[in-house]
Amino acid sequence: MPSPHEPMPPPSTPVGPSFPASVARIYDLSFGQMLWSRRTVFMVLVVGGPVAVALMLRLLVSMDLFDASGELDGRPVNIDGPTIFGLMIWGFYLSFSVPLLGVFYGTSLIADEVEDRTITYLFTRPVPRGAVLVGKYLAYLVCAGLLVLPSVVLVFFLVVPLLGGSVGAGFPDLLKDLALLAVGLAVYGALFALVGALFKRPLLTGLVFIFGWEPVVIMVPGYMKRFTVSYYLQGLVPHAMPEDGGVTNLVLRVLQANEILPSATVGLVGLAVIVIGGLALAVRLVDRREYVLEQ
Repeated sequence: MPSPHEPMPPPSTPVGPSFPASVARIYDLSFGQMLWSRRTVFMVLVVGGPVAVALMLRLLVSMDLFDASGELDGRPVNIDGPTIFGLMIWGFYLSFSVPLLGVFYGTSLIADEVEDRTITYLFTRPVPRGAVLVGKYLAYLVCAGLLVLPSVVLVFFLVVPLLGGSVGAGFPDLLKDLALLAVGLAVYGALFALVGALFKRPLLTGLVFIFGWEPVVIMVPGYMKRFTVSYYLQGLVPHAMPEDGGVTNLVLRVLQANEILPSATVGLVGLAVIVIGGLALAVRLVDRREYVLEQ
């Protein structure tokens, strides 16, 4: 027992959880809410579109109503299952579903909390503000992955065996495609997490970016295409277009003629910069910004 003449020790300051522990808490809190939200129901319909197309193609082939033969540059061209699958990865997923998932989920990581007036509740918890954003971002990655990746696997097994395609031969490319789509989800999510932290109406800004800015700028000669995500993703997807000497080569020639196909190294560096820079800036904005809820 201390002497009455000895000074009492200062009260200990409560220490909050570490940043990783705070991220894990926010992830646990956010994942269930995100997975069972109305937004997820809409996105299930989006990623279900390619599955419906694959089922229709399989039905047409079984009824001998699909003619995969034709000519390109005076040479006969046959479109097989792997080629169709590569086109679907390029057109349905990388160009539409993945950017749309990034927009709808990424922009809502902070904006939804502001709109629902729950941002003050989260920020009064003994966790760093940046951990709130990172934890919700990780929940988005898992939730979006659970939507997109099973859809791709279903399309693969429905489409690749058509017209003489081999599931076994195409399986390594499927794994590469799944990894590529996961990278796309991470990049678009990080970019639109920054948009959500920066703008008051981030969803509209994000939709203008993926449906206005990217499709137009990517086809314009010059350096402006380097300010798009799709430019860097294209550098990683030639494997998704099997080298059949026909449709694939035509698409690749068009992309190369318009300088839309960077090297894989440029693509990886550009995507890494977007992910790291986007998340770092978003965390910094959330840490410093004062959120005033509208009445």
